[in-house]
Parts: sequence; C-alpha cells; structure tokens
Amino acid sequence: MNLLEGLNPEQKKAVLHTEGPLLVLAGAGSGKTRVLTHRIAYLIEETGVRPWNILAITFTNKAAREMKERIENLIGSDANDIWVGTFHSCCVRILRREIERLGYDRNFVIYDADDQVSLIKSCLEQLNINDKNFPPRSVLYEIGRAKDELISPDEYKKLYNSDYRLSKIAAIYDLYQRKLKSSNALDFDDIILLTIRVLSDFPEVLDYYSEKFRYILVDEYQDTNTAQYLLVSMLARRYGNICVVGDDDQMIYGWRGANLRNILDFEKDFKNCTVIKLEQNYRSTKTILSAANEVIRNNKGRKGKELWTKNVQGAPIHRYEANDERDEAYYVAGMMKTLKNSGRKFSDMAVLYRVNAQSRVLEEAFMKQGIPYKIYGGLKFYARKEIKDVIAWLRVIQNSSDDISLTRIINVPKRGIGKTTLGKVEQYAAMENVSMYRIISRANDYSELSRQHKALYEFFSFVESMKELASRTGLVEFIELLLEKSGLIKELEMEMTVEARTRIENIREFVSVAREFEENSEEENPTLEDFLAHISLVADIDDTEEVGDRVVLMTLHSAKGLEFPVVFMVGLEEGLFPGYRSIGEESELEEERRLCYVGMTRAKEELYISNARCRMIFGSTTYNRVSRFITEMPEHLIENAVQEGIRRRSSGVSSEGHSFVPGGKKVDLSDLKERIKEFNRTEAGDSVEVGDRVVHKKFGEGTVTAKVKENSDYRLDILFDQHGLKRLMESFAKLKKI
Repeated sequence: MNLLEGLNPEQKKAVLHTEGPLLVLAGAGSGKTRVLTHRIAYLIEETGVRPWNILAITFTNKAAREMKERIENLIGSDANDIWVGTFHSCCVRILRREIERLGYDRNFVIYDADDQVSLIKSCLEQLNINDKNFPPRSVLYEIGRAKDELISPDEYKKLYNSDYRLSKIAAIYDLYQRKLKSSNALDFDDIILLTIRVLSDFPEVLDYYSEKFRYILVDEYQDTNTAQYLLVSMLARRYGNICVVGDDDQMIYGWRGANLRNILDFEKDFKNCTVIKLEQNYRSTKTILSAANEVIRNNKGRKGKELWTKNVQGAPIHRYEANDERDEAYYVAGMMKTLKNSGRKFSDMAVLYRVNAQSRVLEEAFMKQGIPYKIYGGLKFYARKEIKDVIAWLRVIQNSSDDISLTRIINVPKRGIGKTTLGKVEQYAAMENVSMYRIISRANDYSELSRQHKALYEFFSFVESMKELASRTGLVEFIELLLEKSGLIKELEMEMTVEARTRIENIREFVSVAREFEENSEEENPTLEDFLAHISLVADIDDTEEVGDRVVLMTLHSAKGLEFPVVFMVGLEEGLFPGYRSIGEESELEEERRLCYVGMTRAKEELYISNARCRMIFGSTTYNRVSRFITEMPEHLIENAVQEGIRRRSSGVSSEGHSFVPGGKKVDLSDLKERIKEFNRTEAGDSVEVGDRVVHKKFGEGTVTAKVKENSDYRLDILFDQHGLKRLMESFAKLKKI
C-alpha cells in the first residue's frame, strides 16, 4: 500500500517528517486524522519503528477508537501494539502499574462528578463549613483548576492564606485529598497529576516510559492544560520526537483549563521545531470558509492561517432577524420543513446555540410543527440513577474502601440501614482513620451500632460472597448474578410502575454494555477492574446513539469535531453570543469568536444565522443588538430573509403570525441596517440616566440602576417595581421618564 497516495503536499510533508519536534496547524476540515494515522503507519511500515514505541493521545474515546480502526486498516494487527487512547486512559494504564509507589493500591477507583460532590459535602460537614457559602460544585471547580496548574493542597494554603474564601477552600482541598486517598480513589484530575508525580519522584519510571515512547503524537493540542503539557513534555524529553496537531482557532475550552499558550509557544518550548500548516479544507463551501476566515481574522492571539477549498462556491449565508425567540424558532422550523420538502433529510440539519436554555423554545416549535429532533447533552445513560447504583455496587465489590460508593448503595435495595446508622459508621471511620467498610466488618464492637449489627453484618457478608464470586466467574455472568442476588431488579419489579419498567430496561442494557466490552476487550479475560476503568473514562459525546432522521440540537461546544450539511446558528446577539461577561475581556471575547468560527465551520453546504431583537431567557426579557460576529461577516456573502417584524411592531401584530420570507429576494445588508436605524430613530424613547424613574410599555415603572456604554448604544439595568431587574439596550427600550 502506498501510504502517501491521496495526500496533498502539506499532508505529505507532515507524514514524512519523522524525526524531531513537529507542529501541525490543522485548520477545520483539513484532514488531520488522516495525517496522524498515515504518519503512524509510515513510521511502522517504512522506517521500521516498533508499534509499542509509539504513543498516540487524543481527547475522546470516540476519536481514539476511530484512530485505531484507521491504523488497523492501513497496517493490520500491528495496530494492537500501539498505545492509542485519551490522556486519562493512557495515564490509568501507567498508574495501574506504578501507583503503589505513591501509597495507593493498584485496585483504585475513579470518582465521577457526583461522587466528587458527595465527598465535598462530607468534607464541608466535617469542617463545619456552610455549603450555601461554599457550594460543592464551585469548590470542586477551584480544586480542579489548582490540579490543572499542578498546585498541591500545601502550596494552595501558602498561596491563599490571606484570602478568607480561598483559605477555606484550601482546608477543604486538603481534607478532600486525604479522604480520596483513604478510599483508595482518584478523581479525574488526579489521574494526570499522580502520573506526573510518579514520573517526577521516581526517575527509573520516567526512564522506562520515555524510552518506551520514542514517538509521541498528540491530537487537539490546543485543548491541553498545564498538567497535560507537562506530561507529554516529560515523556518526549529524551528523544524529542513529538508531533502535536491542533488549531489555535478552535481552542474553546479555556473555562476547562485549556491553555492556548501551549500551542502558540510550542516552537519556543521545542527547539528546531518544524511547523506545517494544513489549510486546504475538504468540508465546507467557498462561501462558508470565506465568511469564517473573515470572522476569525479579528482575533489577535492566533497564528496566521487562511483556509481554502476546491469545493464549490455554494449558497450564500442565510440571515434572519426575528422579532423574538419564538419568531426565530418558527423561522428555523419553517426553513427545515422547506428543506425537507426539497429532498433534504432532517438528519442533515443541526441547530447550534450558545447556552442550553435556548433549546426550550426551539423544542416547542419543533413539536408543534411535527419536526423530529434529538438533543445532545440530555441525561446520559451512565448518569441515570439505576445505572449509577449498579456501578456503585461493582465498585464496592472491587474496592471496599470506596466510601462514596458504599454510602450510595448500602441501603439499595432497602435493608433498614438509615442515615443515622450510616452517620455513626462514618464518624467511627473518621476517628480511626479507616474505611467505613472496615467499621461495618466489626460493627458488633461498637455499642452505638449494636441495634443495626444484624443488617450491617448481612451487608458485609453479601459483599464478601460477591467478591469471592467475582474471582471465579466471567464479567457478564458475574454482573447478572449480582443483579439477581442483590435484589436490585426484584425491588423495581415490585413497584409495578412505568418508570420502574424503564429502569429495569436500562439495567438490562447495562448488561449489554458489559457483554460488548467483554467481546471487544484487548485483554483475553477482562476483569471487573478493567470494566470499571472503561466506564469511568467514557466521554459525554462518546455515548450518543444513532439519531435516525432527526434534527440535532446542541450547544456550540458540543458540536466541535462534528459536521452537518446544513447548520442553523441561532441567538447571535450581543449579550448572548458573545455573552455580557466576555465583552469586557479581550481573551474571553476572542474565545467566543473562536466558538463562532467552530460553529460556522461545522456547516458543509448551507449555513443559516439568526438573531432576535427581543429575547426572554433565564426569566428576563432583553433587547439586544445584533452580534458583532454577524457584522464581521462580509455583506456580499449574506442573503437576508425579509423580516416584516418592523412593520408588524408598528401595527401591533403578534409574532405568532411568524411572517417571514424564507429564501426571499436578496436585500442589501446595508439597506436593512439603514431601515433598522430609521425605525430606531422614529420610535426611540427618552434618554435616561442612573437614578431616573422610567416607564416601559411591557414592564411598567422602574428605576435605572446602571448605564454602560456599548459601541454606539447603552446597556441599561432597570429594577422594575413589578418585574424585578431587567437588562435592556437603550435604543430598543423606548423608555419614558416619569
């Protein structure tokens, strides 16, 4: 097989560059996965590199599976000897071998978000800290950011000892880590952090893995945080054969800790680095790419790059300005039905929005118009209560020191062990610095537990019998026996409700998950430990199911890495996209612009953009200016659907009429802007200042509490007597002083 066949010149350069550091700046839709897989195949087939000397890191299990399948298609079974996986899955493999050096057992468990929240609540109670002042998820966010930056609890204490709030979080962080270790548990951030620790503290371990991984490839490098950057830097130090692929224009996870400097400064960090730009796009039309290029060009913190394509010019970008969010939703629904009637499938179409709350009105419109849809980001399979219960049972059997999982299932199904008893067990465990399971195993030794001794002993005996059973049965057979003997399904069957039947079906599906894992595992006899690690590392977007002929709704963040023939981007308004919080911060505004660029480049053939002059969201009605991202798109690439909202406003006609002209005559954007300006001039209200009492047609009387300049307009915060605080743009509000 000719591994260079079908590659464009820049892709070939990236594949053929085998020695030394390489930065591949891969624009959207430029074939980066093809480059990565062909480069790995070339290393093995043409240069004689051994498969086990290659480490390929991605960000999702889905991407890792796709990469491995493609490599296997190129070189066959040798692909099985390559380490291909996410940062977390690769680090788990290392820790299973090395973590005992840090005082943990190899059978550690990985806590998910809910487990972490439960543990933080336990810490807050023990430290007598009010969870209203220190919400658990907020505390976890701070701890996660500290771990991303490799800051230990002791260092955190020193850094913030003079700050009241952060010093409290430092105490929580310290106790949280101690409780994790006593439960022989890790959270997601620990997986990478402890891998770095074991590599740093034990030179022989670093020697082994840096010798083993002579060639390292990292996908989506723009999304790496400080800890991930340090990890790959340590492993690549010996041979320097590190290839990172990414796009600084698609870094949209700053809020998760992603550090844009990692990709921007790669050439400084790795001397004699070669840079190759993949600028040929195979996905979108010329029109869509031209518009996306013009938008992203407004960012200063980026490397120069210009996407181009041999694809057709394509249709102009369709733009619609709605009266309100319902008018916008019915426009989208109407266009979708028009597209469907012209031969498109609903599954060709996606609606992208900035925040989840925007989906509600869209869903209502789709239901009324009979448009089938699916939302990405709803309740995922592994987040359902019954599935979390089964997983917690498996965790306790695999690692009885896991206090969080034990607390969850000790009374599931019910066995008469209430919160009071559990609280006493937890107190004894804290006093003796042992696991709760250890206390339960000798409950008869404690007078306060004597009344519940029988129930506790039966629970202990059952877990011990399940441990013994797990050691001598296959994975699927064991799970089926656990479900039967524990009474989990029997308890649901006794409820005899529709909800209970649904939960039973979900548990049955869990058995299918285990069977699929067992059949596809690289291990000959996969263990319970392997299965639990696999479940813990499944990313949100990885467990999406086939949607059939349905429209897909999702946030712009969820859309990264996907593509659709037709994309609708809704809610392009100042204050929503970009959001108010980002408008004053250049770095945050640039991330919002990158998010817009990502959304636009999801579209292959047609792109629809819309904004609403008035929108109710989060319980408040706002009058927002059109997003700057729309004005940054070249006017000659945009075709406007003629919105009769201006005339309708004047005549008092409700937006329920949803009068628009989809695909109507072309209207010059500058002409439309002049019409809007004229409308604003003729119907503008009084100019107001902070402290003025005003009256609004819809919200009644109120007081202006803030006035902030935004370009040629002012954003007003008004506390209305009957409707509370509203945020309005002065040119749209039509206020009258009183």
